[in-house]
Amino acid sequence: MREDELVGYCLGALEEGESRQVELALADPVRGPDLRRNLDLIRKALRPLDRDRGPLAPPAGLAKRTVAFVASQAAPATVPMRPMTRPAVPTRDDAEWQGTSGRQWLDRMIIAASALAACVLVAPLLLESIADARARRAQRNLQSLAGSLQGYAGAHRQYPSPPGEGPLSRAGLYAPTLVSEHRLVADDGTVLVPDSESSRRGNFRIPSMDELRAAIGTPEFDELVRSMGGDYGYTMGHRDASGELLPIVDGHRRHHPLMADAPNEGGERSDNHPEGVHFILFEDGHVERAQSDALHRDDHLYRNHDGEHRAGKDAEDASIGDSHHQP
Repeated sequence: MREDELVGYCLGALEEGESRQVELALADPVRGPDLRRNLDLIRKALRPLDRDRGPLAPPAGLAKRTVAFVASQAAPATVPMRPMTRPAVPTRDDAEWQGTSGRQWLDRMIIAASALAACVLVAPLLLESIADARARRAQRNLQSLAGSLQGYAGAHRQYPSPPGEGPLSRAGLYAPTLVSEHRLVADDGTVLVPDSESSRRGNFRIPSMDELRAAIGTPEFDELVRSMGGDYGYTMGHRDASGELLPIVDGHRRHHPLMADAPNEGGERSDNHPEGVHFILFEDGHVERAQSDALHRDDHLYRNHDGEHRAGKDAEDASIGDSHHQP
């Protein structure tokens, strides 16, 4: 695999088929470890670019003042009429200023103004292109997770399902479950959104089920359950009339959410994408894009019918929980 493919993978610039090939190579037991180390080095090398990703607002009235200044310098000066006399022979210094330096100074000002205007116009388009590349990468991550979840469901006749009670009853348990069955690579970043805080740190790793069980009762456990699901939330299933949490079965429903961008502390939206977009994975495997104002149009994505961050009240009550949420 070429190094430029890994760079393109980090930047979200590859086509879907190319990204899938990179992911397969990263998961390969022979080549994967070396490729993941190289990928980590590339991410660290690209990290200084993060400071330039935010929008840069130009000073108010900059373009207007620049155009006015250039116009004033380019306008012909008014010269008072003098009696016709024999024109004086310009000195060498005057000739050089008039013939070279003056024109060069004016040319430089025009070029600088043009370059500045181009930056003001192009920079927003460039930032929009970067944001769109990040969004495409996040959508591909969800589609990759859909394949892993459907593979698990095909083998177990249910999706990864948390226990009904106890310290391991968490929405984010899906990730350690998939890692322990080798359906998900612990440190390849699939459960992260590009440029998220966890992604920028570069040391994110999903624990296995054995590691998670061994940490119960220790200070490390709380941190593990808070981060193990990555930047995505997972369905918390539903409880029956007796209060029993039922396994999450694959009903192939096109309208029923399975995963989505994880909710923030307020529980009304996700902060994964500054532009307000949300990606939702449904049971049948397709991914939809929704803006914040349309997120809860038919049913609240992050709360059950009682308005709680808990499992649904019935089979049609979808509730996507953050990693540490308990059904």
